[in-house]
Amino acid sequence: MARLDINELQKTFGRDDDQIEAVSGLSLSVADGEFLVLVGPSGCGKSTTLNCVAGLESVTGGDIRIGGEVVNEERPEEREIAMVFQNYALYPHMTAAENMGFGLKMTTSLSASERHERVRETAELLDIGELLEKKPKSLSGGQKQRVALGRAIVREPSVFLMDEPLSNLDASLRSTMRTEIQQLQENLDVTTVYVTHDQTEAMTMADRIAVLYDGELQQVGTPLDCYYRPRNRFVGEFIGEPAMNTLPVVAQGGRLVGDGFDYPVPERVEERLAGRELTLGIRPEAIDIVEPGTGAATGTVEVVEPLGESSHVYLDVAETTVTVKSDGPSAVKRGDTVGIEFPSERIHLFRADSGEAVARRDSVPGKQTETPVQTGDD
Repeated sequence: MARLDINELQKTFGRDDDQIEAVSGLSLSVADGEFLVLVGPSGCGKSTTLNCVAGLESVTGGDIRIGGEVVNEERPEEREIAMVFQNYALYPHMTAAENMGFGLKMTTSLSASERHERVRETAELLDIGELLEKKPKSLSGGQKQRVALGRAIVREPSVFLMDEPLSNLDASLRSTMRTEIQQLQENLDVTTVYVTHDQTEAMTMADRIAVLYDGELQQVGTPLDCYYRPRNRFVGEFIGEPAMNTLPVVAQGGRLVGDGFDYPVPERVEERLAGRELTLGIRPEAIDIVEPGTGAATGTVEVVEPLGESSHVYLDVAETTVTVKSDGPSAVKRGDTVGIEFPSERIHLFRADSGEAVARRDSVPGKQTETPVQTGDD
């Protein structure tokens, strides 16, 4: 186990006259035993960051430290890391046991009996002892993933690196494997960096998440911090399902005014925001459907998605789609005209130009006493 520190990491691809900057000045620290998830859309630099930590990609600038030691120039096998890949990367001609022990055979001086014992113990931990003599072609996707995890675990690394390991599994198996990976990480207490584009995985698995976009770190914090207190519009819209609603508004005369939208400026931020062009953000579950002509805006129901214990209602508000998440079956239907309302303590306000938050919730529910919104940056 070890602490992982990434300091001003930069990675560029291409020649001097045609360079692409995949990672730009990324700094992160992962505590000993922590489970950190790198999350973001495709092309944001998360897998490149992981490959740089693993030594599979060279570093253009900055330092990577494992256990306090700079590892920029060390080969992958010298870094005391183990990596789990998206495509399992199992040798088809080898049994599960041989796949799990291959790394030990190539990079350690352990005897055959010692390697066999490690593989056996790990297989018992993963409940795949009966699969050790089978080859990958006879294994299911979930079984292959357990073998790939076992191959990493037997190395007893200081840091686990996981690159979208569940993306090839069906939805039900992904849910099961999410739980199993969390339990394994807690039991092994190994520093872990997990890459995914799936914000549900990030929210449910991580001690902390780091949100990346266009090669730059947008926010790092607990999943609930990023959900309830996004630092900018991108984080607010990316984290959460359904996504946060955003509406362009202007603060004038003590009101937030936009096309088909009128809402009072919260008292705490009224003076700071006067005359500004802003984006108002509101989560779908924070919105109530009310009588038409009342509330902050009026819209027309375009689609209703019944999901059993909840419903998603999509409204057209002045040619902007607003999503409402309600409990149970929805009482409205397509074509209805309705109003929407929400409490002032649930809104977020972002600068129209930069997207930076200028007003957001002051705390995460349940952590401390809440006040309506906070202005400025932390």
